[in-house]
Amino acid sequence: MQTMPAHAAHHNDREIETLQEFDATVSARGTLAGYRIQAVDLTDRTRELLTTDTAGAVFLGCPMREDAAVKIRADGAMVFPPVPDLPFDPYRGLLYSPDELFAGLDKGYEHTPDALSYAWFQRTKADGDIFASMLRSIHDDAVSDALDELLRGARVVGVMGGHAMARGTEAYAGAARLGRELTREGFTVATGGGPGAMEAANLGAYAAPFNDAMLTEALQLLAKEPKFTPSITNWAAAAFEVRTRWPKGGGSIGIPTWFYGHEPPNAFAAHIAKYFANATREDGLLARSNAGVVFLPGAAGTVQEIFDNATPNYYESRGEPTPMVLVNRAHWTEKLPTWPLLQALARERSMESRIALVDRIEEAPEALKRLGG
Repeated sequence: MQTMPAHAAHHNDREIETLQEFDATVSARGTLAGYRIQAVDLTDRTRELLTTDTAGAVFLGCPMREDAAVKIRADGAMVFPPVPDLPFDPYRGLLYSPDELFAGLDKGYEHTPDALSYAWFQRTKADGDIFASMLRSIHDDAVSDALDELLRGARVVGVMGGHAMARGTEAYAGAARLGRELTREGFTVATGGGPGAMEAANLGAYAAPFNDAMLTEALQLLAKEPKFTPSITNWAAAAFEVRTRWPKGGGSIGIPTWFYGHEPPNAFAAHIAKYFANATREDGLLARSNAGVVFLPGAAGTVQEIFDNATPNYYESRGEPTPMVLVNRAHWTEKLPTWPLLQALARERSMESRIALVDRIEEAPEALKRLGG
């Protein structure tokens, strides 16, 4: 089973994103000239900063002592100081973890960094402050950078589907088995990172190293809190109960947004790329699904994603078309007849051999492999 690519080995070697990387660079290279240091607390590294060349370096949101800041500015480095009183770090170097976004959940979801960031977004969005919109853009760019570094070399399969799919249903269990099988096949599962079908696929990836009994028991535990309404706190706590009982699950990606802030992220994605801008998030999720996308039954959002994915496949604007597998014949031919339109678009183009409609979720991994050649 493929693990997530190691972070440090793959990212831009001019970027420093942890204290360990900072120390290793200073001792091995003896210089920080031209480096980018991202959101690393350097309060206890004054001696190193005072004695190391930092010409042309850029420090993004790194706490440091004033004498160190004065010296590195004199070297010709650029210093973007940390922004006080924000519930998030706009310069962050790594993706979020569930533990980070849900910190303080025992006091209630509204006290978590996730909820506080949404509240900040709601407040600043209304007053049109240029500083706030700049911070959101910097944050989202940092998240995209971290996501690309993490996924370098990975074969990513997107799993799309609605947030309304309840825990405890057969559909939810099916989506979990799909995520599990894709992960066991060596794919990295990426979802929209929210509840419902998205959570189920991330849960499946988490369950990949364990036996069947674990997934069965986990599904039963989660079914006690079927939806994130009325209580996000209880809904999220049930997921953390599963994670505590079976630690060290398989890795996957969740890509949610504070634009739909009433919808919490799910706790089963090991790495969460959460965005303020939904457009950046939608396009980014599909663009990074380089090994194809499985579309489970959904409503307007999923229909939009199908055609957001079909367009670059049609024009081949991202290179050769990637596989698209739609699941549930009745849903996509009768209830929301998306499949006939997709077929008509694909006709006599290279994407024609890369689309499939299957009736049962169990058929999706095989279809994906067939279309991927």
